Amino acid sequence: ATTGKHLNPEEKERRLSQMSLLLLDELEVDAITVTTPLIFAVLIASMLMFNMGYNISVMNAPEPFVFPGHSTSAWSMAVAAFCVGGPLGAVLAGQLADQRGRRGALMITTWLFILGGLVQALAPSLNIVIVGRAIIGVASGASTVLVPIYLGELAPPNLRGVLGTMTQFALVIGILVADLVGFVLANPTGWRYMFFLTSAMAFFQLLLTPFLLESPRWLLGRNANSNKARFIIKKLRGFRYDEEVETEVEHYLGASKSQSCNDSNDNSGGSSAKNPMLEMFQDKKVRLLVISTLVLQVANQFSGINAVFYYSGLFFDGVIENPLVGTTLMGAINVLATYVALLLMDKCGRRTLIMWSSAGMFVSCIVIVVSLNGYFSDMVALGAVASYVCFFEIGLGPIPWLIVAEMFEGKYVTAAMSISCQLNWACNFFVGLFFPYINKSLGAYSFGPFAIVLLLTF
Repeated sequence: ATTGKHLNPEEKERRLSQMSLLLLDELEVDAITVTTPLIFAVLIASMLMFNMGYNISVMNAPEPFVFPGHSTSAWSMAVAAFCVGGPLGAVLAGQLADQRGRRGALMITTWLFILGGLVQALAPSLNIVIVGRAIIGVASGASTVLVPIYLGELAPPNLRGVLGTMTQFALVIGILVADLVGFVLANPTGWRYMFFLTSAMAFFQLLLTPFLLESPRWLLGRNANSNKARFIIKKLRGFRYDEEVETEVEHYLGASKSQSCNDSNDNSGGSSAKNPMLEMFQDKKVRLLVISTLVLQVANQFSGINAVFYYSGLFFDGVIENPLVGTTLMGAINVLATYVALLLMDKCGRRTLIMWSSAGMFVSCIVIVVSLNGYFSDMVALGAVASYVCFFEIGLGPIPWLIVAEMFEGKYVTAAMSISCQLNWACNFFVGLFFPYINKSLGAYSFGPFAIVLLLTF
């Protein structure tokens, strides 16, 4: 009966027509994978990264007006407090995401942004600003973990790369907006409003949370028969038939079962599961990957990129008439370079991009140092900084984060991402705290240490 020999020609033709229609429906669903619920979920989640980017650069413009008379060490601590909260947020985010769900963890992070922004805006002293910065750091650290996980679990396979870059786009646009806002609010009466905008943006995001869907992968992990997960999958994918939904559910469950089987086989020789962190360093092949990842994370921060974004006003002072113009120009170039990186990412190898990125940044650093010593004009120095930012975005910026998911097995990804985040935030704190002293001690040669790191990376 299954061969169709018993069917007459008319019945065969009718069934073939039905099959053709079903095939066309499936092709149409594949073509229209970008649904409105998916767009809303991606944009709302990406607002967290926007807020993080905004707070990376927000301390630049108002520095002379925030409690005037503060010392260099006090302001450095206010900037670096952002990086103190970051590792804590990165650690807590994983636990929150598993216990409260991806959506719940994202909402808690949004509330932290609201709290941190209000503490800064209403601060009676610089010490309270430091507390607010630390709270925002916790929210930002959590965002770096939660948003990529959330988008990766919601996005269809053919859109994961594109939607993954949304996090970086949102981040650099946030940096640019902070620079633009500085033109209006970086003054003795407006700096509190600059800090308050963090809370305002987070509150706006909170109003949109009814459109923020829970991760179906998380729901199915807790209950394979979850009707809510199936309803969300149908909305996200634009499916019309229950069969399509069940096929997608099987993909989710199949991946989870496969991982569980692999973990069971790996642990069958012992009485209890190994710590993934220890296991990574015990396996020689994986250990090499871990070392490579950590080296790239160090290079990501010690290349000096955040010295530009944290202290661009300090750097451009004396180079151009209005340092804020230079800061904003770098923010705009950063957005454009991120778009170029998107075009190159899947066309060139990761290693090739890292080599070009580190080499280009190294040459840019040398030109910056030579220009600041008076051998070239200030405009050449400005162009070298622009080149430096562009080369960062095509390689050393995104790739250290991308390769964690690409190089490691599923059971190691969380541990590898965790240790990468901790090291990155630690190096970020070091740059944020000590660059003003480096700049004061080395003057025109302040980019020299960064050039050495980039040469070693190459």
